[in-house]
Amino acid sequence: MKHKLEVDYNAARGFLADREVNDAFAKSIKALEVLEGREGRGNEFLGWLDLPSETDETLLSRIEGVARRWQNGIDVVVIIGIGGSYLGSKAALDALTHHFDLYLEKSSSPKIVFAGQNLSEDYLSELMELLSAKSAAAVVISKSGTTTEPAVAFRIIKQHFEEKYGKEESARRIVAVTDESRGALRKLSEMEGYETFIIPDNVGGRFSVLTPVGLIPVAVAGYDIRAMLEGARDMQKRSSEHSENNPAVAYAAIRNALYSSGKKIEIIVNYNPKLQYVAEWWKQLYGESEGKENKGIFPASVNFTSDLHSMGQYIQEGERHIFETVISVEKPNRSLSIANDPKNLDGLNFLSGKSIDECNKMAELGTRIAHVDGGVPNMRIILPEINEYNIGSLFYFFEKACGISAYMLDVNPFDQPGVEDYKVNMFALLGKPGFEEKAKELRARSL
Repeated sequence: MKHKLEVDYNAARGFLADREVNDAFAKSIKALEVLEGREGRGNEFLGWLDLPSETDETLLSRIEGVARRWQNGIDVVVIIGIGGSYLGSKAALDALTHHFDLYLEKSSSPKIVFAGQNLSEDYLSELMELLSAKSAAAVVISKSGTTTEPAVAFRIIKQHFEEKYGKEESARRIVAVTDESRGALRKLSEMEGYETFIIPDNVGGRFSVLTPVGLIPVAVAGYDIRAMLEGARDMQKRSSEHSENNPAVAYAAIRNALYSSGKKIEIIVNYNPKLQYVAEWWKQLYGESEGKENKGIFPASVNFTSDLHSMGQYIQEGERHIFETVISVEKPNRSLSIANDPKNLDGLNFLSGKSIDECNKMAELGTRIAHVDGGVPNMRIILPEINEYNIGSLFYFFEKACGISAYMLDVNPFDQPGVEDYKVNMFALLGKPGFEEKAKELRARSL
C-alpha cells in the first residue's frame, strides 16, 4: 500500500480560534459541493476534475508512441509554450530528473529544453545555437497558436527545422498540442501534416498539466505518465470526500482562515531544490485563479535552506502578514552521510555519521519552530517521496484545493481578465494593425 500525501496544519491552529477553524471547514466543504456539483462561476472549465479517471488508453498509447519514436536519433526536444503550457511540465521534469543529467547523460531519452516562455533575444539565440548542433524535435503547445511568446519562438524554430531537415522531415519532428477544431496552430498543423493532440475546451491552461500539455514532455523525457495519472486518480478519489479528512478541503480551509485573520501572503517553501518549479507552477495556479476583484492571497515562494540566508530575516522578523506552507519530503531517493574528520577544523564532527537528509530535516523543523515563534503560521504538505505517482498526486491536490479555495473567496477560478491588459498595450506598442489609436495614447504617456 502506498503512503499518501497528507496535510498537517497543527502549527497554524494556534493562530486561529476554534470558531474560525470550524467556520472555515464548513465553508470549504460547501465550496467543494459547489465545485463538484458544477454550480459555480466558470463551471464550463471543469474538465480537469475528471482527467485522471477519464484519460483513455488510446491517448496514452499515442503519447508513448511519440516518446518511442524520438528515442533514437533525437538529442533534444524543445517544448514551446508559456504559462500553463510550460510550467506544469517544467515542474514535473525538474522534480523527476537527475540534477546533473545534462552533464552525466544518465538518461538515453532526449534532453528537454523550453522555448516560448520569454521574449529574451539572448535566450532564443543561444537555443538556436544548440538546435544547430544537435538533432532536434519540437512540441508546440498553444490553443490559439497566436500567443505572442510561443508563436514567435515557433516561427523561428519551424524555419530552422525546414532549412536543416526539409519540410517533410520537419513535419515528423514537430508535434502540436492545440484546439480540436479552430485556431492558427490547428490550421497550420493540418496544412503541414503535424501529429496533433487536443487541449480540451473545458480545461484552462493552468489546469492542463494532466492533459497532453504536460503528459507529452514527461513521457518524451522517459518518465512514467501512467504512474503520474495513478497518483492523480487516487487523489481525485480522496479529495472528493466531504469531510475534514479531505486534504484539499483542509488546505483550502486553513489558508482561507489565515487570510481572513489578516495573513495576506502565502509563502510556499521547499527543502529540496527539485521542487522549485512546483512552486512556480503553484504560483500561477493560485495567483491567476484567486487574484481578482481585489481579493486573493498573494503567492510567493522560497527555496530553503538556501533562501534562509537571504529571505530568512524578513520571514522571521518582518511585517506579520505572511504564512508558510512547507512541502516536506519524507524520504530522499539517495543516501549520503557525513564523514568524521580527525582534525575537525570546521567543528562539525558532531555531525559525523549523520545523513545529509537528517541535517535537512532538522533544519526544516528548527526553522518552522523559529518562524512559528516569530508569528508566522505554518502548514506542511507531506510528500512521501519524489516520484511520478506522488507528483501526479500533488498536482491534482493543488488543483482541487485551488478550485475550493477560490469559491470560498467567491471569485471565478477559471478566468484571467487582468492578463489581457498588458497584451493590449504590448500589441499597440509593437504596431499590431487595429491598435493605432491605443499606440498613440500609450506613447503620449511617460512612466
